Amino acid sequence: MSKLATIAVTFFFATAALGVQPWKLRLHCPEEKIDLHLDLYEESVEVPGMEAFGPMNGYLGGNIYGIWYVVGFDIKDDQHAVVTIANDLGSEDQKLTLTQTSDSTYQLKFLGYNAVKRAQGKKLVKIPGELNMKAMPLGLSKKGGSK
Repeated sequence: MSKLATIAVTFFFATAALGVQPWKLRLHCPEEKIDLHLDLYEESVEVPGMEAFGPMNGYLGGNIYGIWYVVGFDIKDDQHAVVTIANDLGSEDQKLTLTQTSDSTYQLKFLGYNAVKRAQGKKLVKIPGELNMKAMPLGLSKKGGSK
């Protein structure tokens, strides 16, 4: 019986470890009205306006020009990841780092030249190079790309 108990405990901890997925999340920057939806474990995120391509690993949307979808990533650990996004035309890409600063807050920092912009009047202007993002429950869905 002790062998069965050992197997049961091992199974419990193995499945519990699989259930923790720190890089499956939705983030929102209230100041800039920008959202980041991520699942860096599987392609499960429907990208608004790009449904024909099927689920992807995530996207950046909201008060920006167009939708930027995830094209690559490198999970450093449970608190740090590097994500590469591309605009909906595929003509530009942008690397960013995500750092978890507390249980519910993350810092997003664009690396190098910041190509992500928003329409302001009749001009396209860069968004800030660093954003403080707040975690949202996974069940809530904010539509990306809305202005």
